[in-house]
Amino acid sequence: MIRFVTSNEGKFVEVQRMMQFEGLQVEQFNYAYPEIQTGSLEAVLGYAAPFLDEALKGDYMADDSGIFISALQGFPGVYSAYANDTLRCEGILRLMEGVRDRTAEFQTVVLVSINADKHYFKSSCRGTIAEKKRGRHGFGYDPIFIPQGHKRTFAQMSLDEKNAVSHRGRAFREVIRYLRSRRLA
Repeated sequence: MIRFVTSNEGKFVEVQRMMQFEGLQVEQFNYAYPEIQTGSLEAVLGYAAPFLDEALKGDYMADDSGIFISALQGFPGVYSAYANDTLRCEGILRLMEGVRDRTAEFQTVVLVSINADKHYFKSSCRGTIAEKKRGRHGFGYDPIFIPQGHKRTFAQMSLDEKNAVSHRGRAFREVIRYLRSRRLA
């Protein structure tokens, strides 16, 4: 059993599904750790690590993710959660009105702390911003993100379909391999 630090229920469900599929147990630890204003997802987690070490006193995983939109010079990026809380998908779509370059990239960094030994796992998923919200599944920007090579948004995909191609799915497959190599799984 490893704890996954997140207050985002959708994120937890995605990770729990992947871990359970591999026969691994994960428990949600709802803890709001301090996030610095910086340009790097890894730096956000690196800053949070001492706070997480103190709060959990044991093994854990945490992830920070963001959507980086080319035409918006990478915005919202590391501020994705804040932008989602304030602008939501509708605000991003308004910012993208009339914009031809709709390329974007979801990025994830996962911090895994085992016996106070820290490892970072990074992954990304390229795609485009849809013209309008589509789909009912997922959370956050899922209704407006179309992964490269697909015609449907993440919100139009089943959880298993999304996990197969998403930034978080790719990163957590690496985490699972790491946990197995440490004989923790």
